[in-house]
Amino acid sequence: MLLFLASQSPRRREMITWLNIQVAVTAVWIDENPYPQEPPAAMASRLAYLKAQAVRDLPDGAWVIAADTIVDFNTVPLGKPQSPEEACVMLQYLRQNRHQVHTGLALFQSSTGTGQTCRVTTDVWMRDYTDAEIATYVTSGDPMDKAGAYAIQNVAFHPVARLDRCYANVVGLPLCAVARLLATYHYPMPKLELSRIPELCYQHFGYRCPSPDQGVCI
Repeated sequence: MLLFLASQSPRRREMITWLNIQVAVTAVWIDENPYPQEPPAAMASRLAYLKAQAVRDLPDGAWVIAADTIVDFNTVPLGKPQSPEEACVMLQYLRQNRHQVHTGLALFQSSTGTGQTCRVTTDVWMRDYTDAEIATYVTSGDPMDKAGAYAIQNVAFHPVARLDRCYANVVGLPLCAVARLLATYHYPMPKLELSRIPELCYQHFGYRCPSPDQGVCI
């Protein structure tokens, strides 16, 4: 069975290969604006579903997996900044504060119309970085394609003080949840024990996840 990843994110494209899955990548474009009064968590799930549905001309029996990540600051969704000035404002809001990162996942089979959506949420606390550090980081251009205007894995800026639950979720693809979702629908998985996925996060991110249960979808 052929699996397509509906994503423009280079990080997601790289991360899904760590599961040793044969996957094709296709870019999709959808309207990512929130609905009025839409909770950020619901928005992440909805956009992931729309991305999966937006893939066209699939081979018979193909599967599509899609993801969308939203930074939730006091119930306000923070997407990708539209300007360096907006990136600075987002990072100032987040500084020394707690927020949540929601990643919605959607799995869809074109020929049957069957599938499922789920979501992983991580609590994140940001460190007390300075305005000068923000300015240097924004000048680098790294925040501009990131929800909430930051990359947790950026070594130079290292914006996060601590987190609770899945690190890979904050990067944009909760690997344990992806593996579980595929297994639920009997997608042929390689011989990669779920318990070994946290080793991948340590290998690539230097983060020691306590358990694959940290990335459980809800």
